[in-house]
Amino acid sequence: MQRTCLAIILAAGESTRMKSSMSKVLHPVAGRPMIAHVVESLVKASISSAALVLGRDADLVKSAAARNDIDLSAFIQTERLGTGHAVLAAKEAIARGYDDILVVFGDTPLITAAPLTAARQGLADGNDVVVIGFKTADPTGYGRLIVENDELLAIREQKDASEAEQKITYCNGGLMAINGAKALELLSRIGNANVKGEYYLTDIVEILRAQGGKAIAVEAPETELTGCNNRAELAAIEAIWQKRRRHELMVSGVSMLAPETVFLSFDTELGQDVLIEPNVVFGPGVTVESGAIIHAFSHLEGAHVSAGATVGPYARLRPGANLGPDSKVGNFCEVKKAEIGAGAKVNHLTYIGDAFVGEKTNIGAGTITCNYDGVNKHVTRIGANAFIGSNSSLVAPVSVGNGALVASGSVITRDVPDDALAFGRARQEIKPGRAKMLRDRYRAEKAAKQKT
Repeated sequence: MQRTCLAIILAAGESTRMKSSMSKVLHPVAGRPMIAHVVESLVKASISSAALVLGRDADLVKSAAARNDIDLSAFIQTERLGTGHAVLAAKEAIARGYDDILVVFGDTPLITAAPLTAARQGLADGNDVVVIGFKTADPTGYGRLIVENDELLAIREQKDASEAEQKITYCNGGLMAINGAKALELLSRIGNANVKGEYYLTDIVEILRAQGGKAIAVEAPETELTGCNNRAELAAIEAIWQKRRRHELMVSGVSMLAPETVFLSFDTELGQDVLIEPNVVFGPGVTVESGAIIHAFSHLEGAHVSAGATVGPYARLRPGANLGPDSKVGNFCEVKKAEIGAGAKVNHLTYIGDAFVGEKTNIGAGTITCNYDGVNKHVTRIGANAFIGSNSSLVAPVSVGNGALVASGSVITRDVPDDALAFGRARQEIKPGRAKMLRDRYRAEKAAKQKT
């Protein structure tokens, strides 16, 4: 579509019902502010300019919405006098001259590009106003779309609807596209002769028709127009987003044994033939390549899992974890800012942080890279084909060479050369009979205390 378009994003609400210290549109869905989801859908609909109508937390909201592929301008709505008044807060932007004006809300993070594109196409087909609506089994509380011969005659609020109109299940979703050449003139004609004294954007339909213009409605799935007013609705939106994204991934070739227990982030990337077991959580910034397995009860954030690698169960990958092909991070292991080489194994009960682990190296159970001295983080480097015995502590900065072997229970504070064997533990001593002697003494002392 070659037509120019300005999207006006209404995000100035006080968010009173959220009972929150921050603006409603900053609350995350899938780890991303609601308003950022809306902006992404605008970009996918090939819209390159947007005007943010802001109130509370204006600078934070603008920052959350910002991205390189859309030009954003911000306008402050100092009074809350209805949706028509809110749109006119961006009057300066509208006056720049666009073919299409698209009004959307910052708290509808489930909206996709499809209905936005359909609304713009409606303008391209010669209509002056296109309202995005939805059909629902229970229209109670929604404005009804009065359509006749494919034309939208009016948007009737439920309190004003006749008995017949109240039976209509085609409802107003609130989003609207307006002919840019007529937008300011139409918006300026919206009055506030109503009980609340507010300027309702929905009045634009009848204003337009009174001038001989044509309005239509286009349908979107009800879920895409779901708005958010409180924490319960936020949780419902999260559930819808997760279900939708899981389905997309499974259709693309990802296996999930219990999909309802898997939680994804907005940018989670899963390759074909990845297997996700139950109760796995993906934070932002995770890529899992083809054929990898994420076992149950694992948590990943800011991590890259290469093809054929396995994670968990009960593993945690923190930001900077990079697992090579066919590597393994097993149960009750934590990896942070570390490279795990191809075929390397970090099997169980281990912490690897600020480290490099070479190819086909084996890290024994209970191994710790001691990377923090209370002020600075230090790096541990372990070569290829090395073997780190169980319950070892590698005190960074330290290096263990290729093919080296660290004996179990060692504390390694100096570099270990290639193919060397390192012991870092006290020599074991045996005292025959000493255990019985100590038990007898302890029992006698305990009995003496009980008598007193």
